Amino acid sequence: MKLWVGVTDNQWFKYLAELRPDEVNFWRPGGGSFQALKRWDPFLFKLHSPYDYIVGGGFFVRYSAFPLSVAWEVFGQKNGAPDFETFYDQIRRYREPRGTIQPDPNIGCIVLTEPFFFGETDWIPVPEDWHPSIVQGKTYDTEEPSGAALWDQVKIVLEGHRFENAEVQEPEIIRERPRYGAEYVIRPRLGQGAFRVDVIEAYSRRCAITGERTLPVLQASHLKPVSESGPHSVDNGLLLRADFHILFDRGYITVSKDYRIEASRRIKDEFENGDEYYGFHGKQLAVLPANAIERPSTEFIQWHNERVFVP
Repeated sequence: MKLWVGVTDNQWFKYLAELRPDEVNFWRPGGGSFQALKRWDPFLFKLHSPYDYIVGGGFFVRYSAFPLSVAWEVFGQKNGAPDFETFYDQIRRYREPRGTIQPDPNIGCIVLTEPFFFGETDWIPVPEDWHPSIVQGKTYDTEEPSGAALWDQVKIVLEGHRFENAEVQEPEIIRERPRYGAEYVIRPRLGQGAFRVDVIEAYSRRCAITGERTLPVLQASHLKPVSESGPHSVDNGLLLRADFHILFDRGYITVSKDYRIEASRRIKDEFENGDEYYGFHGKQLAVLPANAIERPSTEFIQWHNERVFVP
């Protein structure tokens, strides 16, 4: 198993260690890419020098690049800042030395779920082969002595936290693959932000109904809401333009098991309008995930048809 030790903004860590969220955005101010880990591999936080310690971590979900405003809209304070202005200033502090910052720059978003934050007495010194010149981070492999020793240290601290933290709950069932290996101390589960990013990428950043590509107006909708025990899984989601999302959640629009769009007569009865929406009635969805297991589940479609949609 691979694990990544990422050099971490100290203020970012301090803020989130107090917040204790269910997921975090480990952002990269300059964008770029991140291919060091597979889904669910551990990502560890290492503070800037002179604090050469590993102080926590999380489980990698995916990497995406988003405009700063979209990253804030998706993750909010889980970006490690109390408000958007502070978040913008954090990005500006890193980007301005390399040139002027755009009003809404793209940043890299490393999405981590089930983050954990160690108290100072549990901080783990970096491995002996860590070099001070490392700027972003370093990959370790548990098949090698250094990586195995590091992961063993992390597991010991995590096991202690599991028994001390009375708020730890059994994780929800994740409807996706691959499953988690026996090595994991904590079985990862997705938060709302990670769900939204997964749905955005599964639908190639296009509205499932209209094909719209304007990212700020695209929203991830649950077929079966979390409030009704619906999971944060891609097969329980649709990427929809904001107006279609509202209509979908309120039962004016639905999708059939063969992925056809249905528009309720209530739109015309109640609002004396709706020609644009009726134009999609009976049509196939414009976009579906390329991966068949990420497409809307018939179970959740049926739930929405029977419990939310009113013809």
